[in-house]
Amino acid sequence: MRCREGSPPVLLSRKPNHADRGARGEQDKVAAPSAAAIPAPSRQSLRGLDWFIFFLADVQTGFGPFIAVYLTTQKWTQVEIGLVLSIGGIVALIGQMPGGAIIDAAKSERLVAALAIATIGVCALAYAAMPIFPVVVAAATLHAAASCVLGPAIAAISLGLVGPLAIGERLGRNARFASLGNGVAAAVMGTAGYLLSSRSVFLVTFLLAIPTLIALSRIRENEVDIRRCHGEMPPEAADRGDTNIWHLIRQRPLIVFALSVLLLQLANAAMMPLMASAVTARSSQWATVLVAACIIVPQAIVALLSPTVGRKAQLWGRRPLLLIGFGALTIRGLLFATVRDPYLLVLVQVFDGFTAAVFAVMIPLIVADVAFGSGHFNLAQGIVGTATGIGASLSTVLGGYVSDKFGNATAFIGLSGVAATGLLLILLMMPETRRTA
Repeated sequence: MRCREGSPPVLLSRKPNHADRGARGEQDKVAAPSAAAIPAPSRQSLRGLDWFIFFLADVQTGFGPFIAVYLTTQKWTQVEIGLVLSIGGIVALIGQMPGGAIIDAAKSERLVAALAIATIGVCALAYAAMPIFPVVVAAATLHAAASCVLGPAIAAISLGLVGPLAIGERLGRNARFASLGNGVAAAVMGTAGYLLSSRSVFLVTFLLAIPTLIALSRIRENEVDIRRCHGEMPPEAADRGDTNIWHLIRQRPLIVFALSVLLLQLANAAMMPLMASAVTARSSQWATVLVAACIIVPQAIVALLSPTVGRKAQLWGRRPLLLIGFGALTIRGLLFATVRDPYLLVLVQVFDGFTAAVFAVMIPLIVADVAFGSGHFNLAQGIVGTATGIGASLSTVLGGYVSDKFGNATAFIGLSGVAATGLLLILLMMPETRRTA
């Protein structure tokens, strides 16, 4: 069954017989006021969420690689830069589950998101104003901590607005605007860094926090169902679900999916750095342009396909799309191992776009399926986010080691094998989680 974004979800149920009607009459009287209390999401709120995600992607793009470039121009050593980036990475990893728990406990996801955005804006200003070690370490720590609540907050607000049956298409739209924001921000900040200075990137980041907050304010608080944000059952539901955290953590679909996401990141995170090294070795003159193209191509595919992925997830189910995502990653690794022409490697990145489009939608969508009724949707996001961080951290280390010892081709084949393992895990052990009622 498919619901248009912005329309109230229609629940499927059997037709009641005469005996049911009398027994359910009182329930209907109680349920009606509760249903009317949360209005259907308005165009203003839905567009506000679109632009909030777009500008937030702009803000987040100001960090990452630009930090290393900026600190290098400030005469920082590579050891100091690596230490700052490692601190941020560790905080981001250990903060995933606490960040999700904070969103589950929040009375207003919009308020938590606004505080996190303000914090990130101040961190960007601190980088630009005082690039000294204590300030930069504090800024990196606060930025990582704030980011840990923003991901769950976006998914929670989306779920609170449109409900569990329309969330697939909404998450696809989220991924589209995030991808567009990343692309636009990279171009704007790269231009600012080239024409002005690397410091200007962080000033632009600080300024972009302002339209991000304005877009967030356009989402009407009374249209965001706080129970749906946390994955709770509606108050009129006969079965309120098991809200025990340990019951959620022991859910087989959540465990299998977290393991599959770990394998996904273990296979995927090292591919792009290894491919960039291979391109530089084969065509150093055009390496920068080719690597940039390899980044842009999958972003464009994500922007194009993500809404379709969200719609198909409700029509086909989740497992077929997960298999497509892992299959594309497996093929990409094998092609990287065999293709020698650096220009053809750009075309290989089309498969990265398929994988990214699938998992940008599937990760929060499947977590919403599994955590439905638990009241701990955002904690479950944190669990999967922790698996993501562990897989990505191990991938770059293991991929680099295998590449140094046995060559790039062997490393790519190994990473492809990890992706194939994830595909088998989904095929053999992952149940379908789609909800149609």
